[in-house]
Amino acid sequence: MMGPADPPQARIAPPALLRAGAPAAVLAALPGARAVGGCVRDILAGRPVADVDVAAPLPPEAIAARLRDAGLKVFETGIAHGTVTAVLGRQPVEVTALRRDLATDGRHAEVEWTTDWREDAARRDFTINAMSLSAEGALWDYFGGREDLRRGLVRFVGDPATRLAEDYLRALRFFRFQARYGTGAPDPAAVAAIRGAVPGLARLSAERVWSELKRLLATPDPLGALALMRGTGVLGAVLPEAGAPDRLAALLRLGAPAEPLLRLAALLPRDAPGRAGASPPAAAPAMAGALPPSGAAAMAAALARRLRFANEERDVLLALAAPPALAPDLDDAALRRLLAEAPAGRLVAASWLAEADDPAAADPAAMRGWSALRDRLRDTPRPVFPLQGRDVLAMGVAAGPRVGALLSATRRWWLAGGCVADAEACRVELARRATMEGPP
Repeated sequence: MMGPADPPQARIAPPALLRAGAPAAVLAALPGARAVGGCVRDILAGRPVADVDVAAPLPPEAIAARLRDAGLKVFETGIAHGTVTAVLGRQPVEVTALRRDLATDGRHAEVEWTTDWREDAARRDFTINAMSLSAEGALWDYFGGREDLRRGLVRFVGDPATRLAEDYLRALRFFRFQARYGTGAPDPAAVAAIRGAVPGLARLSAERVWSELKRLLATPDPLGALALMRGTGVLGAVLPEAGAPDRLAALLRLGAPAEPLLRLAALLPRDAPGRAGASPPAAAPAMAGALPPSGAAAMAAALARRLRFANEERDVLLALAAPPALAPDLDDAALRRLLAEAPAGRLVAASWLAEADDPAAADPAAMRGWSALRDRLRDTPRPVFPLQGRDVLAMGVAAGPRVGALLSATRRWWLAGGCVADAEACRVELARRATMEGPP
């Protein structure tokens, strides 16, 4: 609770966000509770607030009991670490007991509960994330986070090397926050400490690294942060596959969506000139940063394994690393063939990379052409081959490899015709091929 020993450093207009719904109910149920972390930072920055987090000077079991007594649903999502999730009207609020670190190993911390707000704030990563705020607008800012936010300075709380040794993921978090909130030169003490902490990054799990990289790549403009990562050695440690940023810079200029996998694909070296996955012409000139045919797909697959991508993420990255040939002047038959082989969303993403590689991309006519192609990809119904294995069996073909071979050959015929043949026409072609190849 606020008292003479812990006066607020400032007051702001009471935030409406904290005076209604689940946040208001949580703060009312827990004496002395405050909003903390990112929501306070973004309230002060005038940015949209995604989630409200609350801390309270109570043990987690007492927090859960008081919230239930107040009529909120409580889920013990991380009670061993002091955190529960309170829900009211489908709006979740994470509530955490104030903590102090007893021991850290660069990945995890052993903690105990405290009632000291400054002590809890001192264990946070950056000054802009270490502030707390009451529903009435009282602001506690022990380390100058509000001024750092105003200046666009991302600064560690206390000694940067100590904060990094507590959890090396903070090195990656620094670059994400630098991309979102930093303006001007980065904090030199932070950069020096991060450079010295690079060996510790090897202790992080692949899942945590990829989670943080995704969030960095989703920032409006990650180029400056990526350049700083390269300069400190961090990029080489966590994403050694990353090549020159030119393609990513082109995506930003074109206004491509801030999709992490699209931007990651733009950082990977490309296949050699020519159709992706096919041998380039013998006379094709060497391209800086280009790999032998199919090399980009192999690198993307290895990267997805190393960072333990979800299956869908892996499939999307592989599709972007070795995309089909795309051009604004594709005819309708070619467009349908592409859609028969890949979802429209992946082809639209691949079109941004193709546009980034187009030497004429800056020309307004070319930009209109690429935009029109994306509209056509989104608007054209995805063709579905109308036959299945049972259609082959119904013709008297015995079960076995020949079934798949006939089905594949008929599908190739259907694709070659622009994916317009209906089921009956495909059956006629299937029968012709089965007869041509002789009895089973």
